[in-house]
Amino acid sequence: MHSIGSRCHELRIRDIDKSWRIIYRMDEDAILIIEVFNKTTRTTPDQIIENCQKRLSKYDTDIQE
Repeated sequence: MHSIGSRCHELRIRDIDKSWRIIYRMDEDAILIIEVFNKTTRTTPDQIIENCQKRLSKYDTDIQE
C-alpha cells in the first residue's frame, strides 16, 4: 500500500459476513500491525490511510530517539 508508505501491505481476511483488512509494515526487525478494520467499500477510506500515516510517523520518530 504505497498510499500509506513503503513496505506497507494489506492482508485480506474473509469472514462469514465481513471482509477484514489488516494493514501492516515489514521492517527489518519487526512486523508492525498498523490498522485492522472491516472493509465495506471498494476503496480504503481516507481516514484509515491518514491514521496509518500518522501512526507510522510517530513510530518512526519514537524509534529514532
